[in-house]
Amino acid sequence: MSTRQDDLDLEHENAEQDVIAVDADDNALEPVNRLEAHTGDGVRHRAFTSLVFDGDGNILLAQRAPEKRLWGTYWDGTVASHPVQGQSQEEATRERLEEELGITPDQYDDLRLTDRFEYKRYFENAGVEHEVCAVLQLTLSDRSLDPNEEEVAGLMWVPYDRLHENPEWYRQLRLCPWFEIAMRRDVD
Repeated sequence: MSTRQDDLDLEHENAEQDVIAVDADDNALEPVNRLEAHTGDGVRHRAFTSLVFDGDGNILLAQRAPEKRLWGTYWDGTVASHPVQGQSQEEATRERLEEELGITPDQYDDLRLTDRFEYKRYFENAGVEHEVCAVLQLTLSDRSLDPNEEEVAGLMWVPYDRLHENPEWYRQLRLCPWFEIAMRRDVD
């Protein structure tokens, strides 16, 4: 017998997408349904978070849209998602930056992979993230943005050094767990 939640999940847009299941070393296994990867105990899969900076050492935090199935209204640094089969982390990052914030490749030229880590976090009773997460960084030469309201509820430039050294000052923002991990591991 299915529950109302099961019926809602089958209609969720994530049920129409796949992510790449991976082993602990980020070696691709097989595609897995995105909704399946984020429910129950989850399936370890490939993901990324992209940290966008300006030339003055500020990081762009983006508040996830309330309609997001997991971590809606939490603050992320700056976009996070999953590459699809055959897509590099860099290609996926460029795509999401443009889709979510209107940031085009002519606004930066230093997109780089800086870290990779595995984590697993449950979100309320709604699902789980079990990801091998790549961290990519870039610096904008042009801070022009055109946020997609279906993806982004708010934007905020924050001095990265202050946030990195004093994350407790920003607790009221409810930061996404993958961003907090990426920031904690960033030890220039």
